Amino acid sequence: MRVELIKRVRQARRKKRVRKIVSGTPDTPRLAVSRSHRNISAQIIDDLSGRTLFGLSTRGKELRGEFPYAGNIKAAAALGKTLGEKAAALGITKVCFDRGGCKYHGRVKALADAAREAGLKF
Repeated sequence: MRVELIKRVRQARRKKRVRKIVSGTPDTPRLAVSRSHRNISAQIIDDLSGRTLFGLSTRGKELRGEFPYAGNIKAAAALGKTLGEKAAALGITKVCFDRGGCKYHGRVKALADAAREAGLKF
């Protein structure tokens, strides 16, 4: 197997393992994180009704011009802070964290820590 295919298969397994446990409800929606090499995005999802309550990305209008390269820890922390503030404005205080098959370090951890500092509990 090619190395890229092996990495994709391993990440899909991790994602499936996490999603067996983590599920969003109206009281505690799921904070799903998705990252690529150049950007990072996050959504708050209610899985019972199948609705995305809102989503943010480093490509979105809130953060687009702030960073020349949005695939780093500083951009992820800014996204987490903005996400926490917007969630607080909508009355969401508690979420369950879905790292999306990514390892919990680097950009994913920076986003989670900034969201916690902004007031989200998970």
